[in-house]
Amino acid sequence: MKYLRSLIAVFCFGIFGTGSIILNFLLFPFIKNNKELCSDIIHIVWKFFLYLMMFFGLFRLDIKNLGKIENKIIAATHPSFIDIVILIGLIPRTTCVVKEALAHNPILKHIIGSIFITNDVDIEVLKADSKKMLDKGFNFVVFPAGRRHRKDEHLKMKKGAALIALNAGKNIVPVKISNDGDFLYIHEPFYAVNSRCITFELEQMPEININDYSNDTEISAKHKITKQLEAELYN
Repeated sequence: MKYLRSLIAVFCFGIFGTGSIILNFLLFPFIKNNKELCSDIIHIVWKFFLYLMMFFGLFRLDIKNLGKIENKIIAATHPSFIDIVILIGLIPRTTCVVKEALAHNPILKHIIGSIFITNDVDIEVLKADSKKMLDKGFNFVVFPAGRRHRKDEHLKMKKGAALIALNAGKNIVPVKISNDGDFLYIHEPFYAVNSRCITFELEQMPEININDYSNDTEISAKHKITKQLEAELYN
């Protein structure tokens, strides 16, 4: 069964890769400066990819609470490689930081260059670029734990979400993503989808209003916001 499910995963990612090549070479070179249009296309394509994988029973979504999120920092837990696809597929006008190597991948570089920020930029460029996207009305996804982790793991939280929120003047929406089994876990190949249908549970937690920290210094505010975010995501 696991072998068959891995073949289905290869098939799904093959469709995803073929679609990416078509978009990267035939469409995005001509529209990549229209970030809103690029984002809408990515949202639709990734949503199709999600539903394709769910159609084949690779996983299912259990959305406990996920309201309309607009122009916010989305800080989420990170159990799987597919997390960012889930978030962008479900939430329109959303972007994130991606690996720098993807920007040099010939079959992805126009897509990556359209709305995403690479992780090789220094902190001031990250602040400026993320603020630019947020000022355009986009959401910005951050995984504060920094790497994929299981539900019972509690990694040290990074302050990136607080930094971006304070710099852009936008609130943070914590989103708990958890699953009931490993699915495209860290250091596993893209076809490591588990031998059964995995359930991804999504739950939106109370929004963190950065105005509540307006009287704090930047260092103090980043620390307090990160602690509040940690409490929302892991308690």
